[in-house]
Amino acid sequence: MWNFPLLPEQASTTAGRVDALYWALVIVSAFFSLVIVIGLVYSAVRYRKGSKANRGNVKNDYLPLELAWSIIPLIIAFGLFAWSAKLFFDMHVPPRNALEIYVVGKQWMWKVQHPQGNREINELHIPVGRPVKLVMTSQDVIHSFYIPAFRVKQDVLPGRYTTQWFEATKIGEYHLFCAEYCGTSHSSMIGRIVVMDPADYEAWLGANAQQTMVASGEQLFKQFSCQTCHREEDGARGPSLAGLFGKTVRFTTGETVRADREYIRESIINPGRRVVAGYQPLMPTYKSQLSEDQVNQLIEYIKEVEGKKLASTRN
Repeated sequence: MWNFPLLPEQASTTAGRVDALYWALVIVSAFFSLVIVIGLVYSAVRYRKGSKANRGNVKNDYLPLELAWSIIPLIIAFGLFAWSAKLFFDMHVPPRNALEIYVVGKQWMWKVQHPQGNREINELHIPVGRPVKLVMTSQDVIHSFYIPAFRVKQDVLPGRYTTQWFEATKIGEYHLFCAEYCGTSHSSMIGRIVVMDPADYEAWLGANAQQTMVASGEQLFKQFSCQTCHREEDGARGPSLAGLFGKTVRFTTGETVRADREYIRESIINPGRRVVAGYQPLMPTYKSQLSEDQVNQLIEYIKEVEGKKLASTRN
């Protein structure tokens, strides 16, 4: 017997929904293709040259038929659009309680770091039954993070963050690929997703414990003497970072932006592009001094520790 499944195993909460939409598109396409082909073949045979088919009393138009072949496909198309749009938004809006994990694509490997500090190369350990949000960026060229069993794929871009989320439903190991041609060794940029029982996942975190991202970010913060300018006092040369994440920032141009990962990353790599109102463009760029992993660690530190400083002062 042949053991050749048409689709990969379904191992996430969205896999079944993606497959259902896929088969619906296949069935609709096949149905209309069959109707058209049958009509063409029938007409070609019946009205071929020399046939005795009655060609008289031909109508130039038939309104019910014209309405039918216009309205019915339109309704089906709108239905498929609504279905796919709902699925698209559900797949791109992660739950608030999702576990955040950082991923950096690099020719030709996947570098993963958990908030607890655990680091992996071409592997990603996750707990079953819990939403996982990947915060991804590339260190060089465009990559694409693809897990066939989860039916998720997301481009990983240099110079910005992209995200994708999923919730695994089955314990096991699943293939991970780069689905964007990224150079000569693109085909070797593969890995595995290891889905574990939540208790086993916690044990794995403990057994492979490393310095947390927040602690690493704090070391970098002090190593580059960021606290000499970003102080919580009047007359500081740089704006305070306390409570920065999620805050609205106003620039000297009058423009405003919400302080998210993109903004903080830009402020570290290209600080002169937008200057906070009330301050001078004194901050140097750290583009050549920090790796993408270190930028992520600084962002986690600013997000977690500096935000808590503000909360503690209010209390």
